[in-house]
Amino acid sequence: MAYKNLQEFIDVLEKENELIRIKEYVDPHLEIAEITDRISKSKDGGKALLFENTGYDFPVLMNAYGSEKRMCLALGVHHLNDTAKEIENLFHLLSSPKENIIDKLKLLPKLGQFASWMPKVISGRGECQQVIMEKPDITKLPVITCWPKDGGPFVTLPIIHTKDPNNHSRNVGMYRMQVFSPTLTGMHWHKHKVSAKHFNEYKKLNKRMPVAVALGGDPAYAYSATAPLPENVDEYMLAGFLRKKKVELVKCITQPEIEVPADADFIIEGYIDPNDELIWEGPFGDHTGYYSLPDWYPKFHITAITHKKNPVYPATIVGIPPQEDAWLGKATERIFLAPIKMTLVPEIVDMEMPVEGVFHNLVIAKIQKDYAGQAQKVMNAMWGAGQMMFNKILVVSAPNPSRGGESQTLLLTDYVSVAKDVFKNLNPSTDIYFSQGPMDVLDHSCSKLGFGGKMCIDGTFKYEEEKDDQFSSVFPRFIADYETELLKRFPEIKAINFSLIEKEIPCLLIALQKNKKEHVKKLHELLFETGIIDGIKMILYVEHTINPNDLPVALWRFCNNLDPKRDHFIVKKQSPENSNLYLACIAFDGTLKTKEFDDFYRDWPNIIIADDKTIDSVDKKWPALGLGEFIPSPSLKFKGQMYGEEAVAEFDNSNQA
Repeated sequence: MAYKNLQEFIDVLEKENELIRIKEYVDPHLEIAEITDRISKSKDGGKALLFENTGYDFPVLMNAYGSEKRMCLALGVHHLNDTAKEIENLFHLLSSPKENIIDKLKLLPKLGQFASWMPKVISGRGECQQVIMEKPDITKLPVITCWPKDGGPFVTLPIIHTKDPNNHSRNVGMYRMQVFSPTLTGMHWHKHKVSAKHFNEYKKLNKRMPVAVALGGDPAYAYSATAPLPENVDEYMLAGFLRKKKVELVKCITQPEIEVPADADFIIEGYIDPNDELIWEGPFGDHTGYYSLPDWYPKFHITAITHKKNPVYPATIVGIPPQEDAWLGKATERIFLAPIKMTLVPEIVDMEMPVEGVFHNLVIAKIQKDYAGQAQKVMNAMWGAGQMMFNKILVVSAPNPSRGGESQTLLLTDYVSVAKDVFKNLNPSTDIYFSQGPMDVLDHSCSKLGFGGKMCIDGTFKYEEEKDDQFSSVFPRFIADYETELLKRFPEIKAINFSLIEKEIPCLLIALQKNKKEHVKKLHELLFETGIIDGIKMILYVEHTINPNDLPVALWRFCNNLDPKRDHFIVKKQSPENSNLYLACIAFDGTLKTKEFDDFYRDWPNIIIADDKTIDSVDKKWPALGLGEFIPSPSLKFKGQMYGEEAVAEFDNSNQA
């Protein structure tokens, strides 16, 4: 459905009991983010929050997309899969044979629908231009500061409009904006983004680049700005398809080359000058759960700020998962499964991006397997598909139909069943493939910015051509007594999670205090020699400040800290039961990397947690906020997982407790 504006969406949220209005004063500096973090991590993503008393003229809307129900309301569907099914039906209709005039006539209604989704520029001014700020000043908007180590306040839900100066094609993206002064922000677009490409074209022409930023309006706009569309597809066509009504655009007042949604709440107009020096932007508490490090980015000069009457300022926070952005990612996973299946990977049955993988780090794909090497074909296709090029760990599954493992019966959201099936089919010495390529610039584990290792775990059933008959797969015999023995023999091991073995998943998680070069490699070899880990196919080593028995947190930290190609070690030995066979176990070093022990020369960021002052302030305000039962700060759980000596002491004390 199409919303007339953001206020109509807020009304629907309130009607559906999905919104809480907070009338108590809450400071946009850190407090709004802390409250939102507590709510977004509560059951089912909590509620959307409308902060009505911010010390500014405008209320702030947070966590509007932060649950499956609210994401569906935003996109006007009952289930996120509904849109994927509609897209798949469109593909089938367009690609089916047209053998006669009747078949062709059947297309006409759909062609009419296509036309109704295309954005339209209307004359005059829009609702978003009802009020023109006499002197543009972004500091008069309630721009939030999310985390204590952030470089400043950031606009976190900006819908940014740019155009190619040569062919005038539009791009609508979402890139954070750090506020530096009333008329100056940073423009944090990465080198892989289309807007960055547009900027490079303006550089060649030595022309100022007009830019406009929209805030609010129909919630489909913000989602569409995050969607991984091909470069030549207008994001507002996707928005029109989602809302079943074309997006009406109006020309900006001071940057008339750019058009923006007429129903937006705020419009920030300006330009970027290619002759400007870049500005040092960041750090920023990012969606990885770590601070992204500061770097040089273009300056955005503000020339006008307009808004509708009684606007609402929309914002979001990102940080340690789960957060609101997980549901934006889930919508993308569901909506874009159909195009991937219909155009690139026809054998794909389903796809899942676990929240612990923060979108790009971990993707699970289930395929219909018909021939040897098909998982590798899927791997190459997926890594070549748009933003999937940033994927770090790809797991491909395909249950064995000869053993009753029909692909439809394995649900990718059932992680235990998926892992059990993948490990059953896995030879760690032959079925894990490593590569290198472009990585998200926010990935701090890469030795070089934006370039690092990837891996594909082929967990599909194997045809004879894919099997190594000399590999012996034996069930591990690891028990609690072995944990005690290993902790005693290897004091650098702080804790072991062997609970997965009880679920028939031959994998260990080990918390390790690294204190020398090649520590993981050498320790892994020693462990293998003991015979204690015989039958275990994989060991994930995590930082000693992490509790490996807290599986979601340990996997989140592991995925963030790993460069698979650089950080893996495989050991083999003769099977004690048959001298003609071998056992194998692969280790992955998911600990933090340093110059001293790893020859790692980039800065390593810390995880994102609130400061004590903000936690205490929100604790005291909680009874007056109308949020129900008290929710302690999620940051308290993670204070023991910071790196440094104080973190070690806190971790040890918590284990003793």
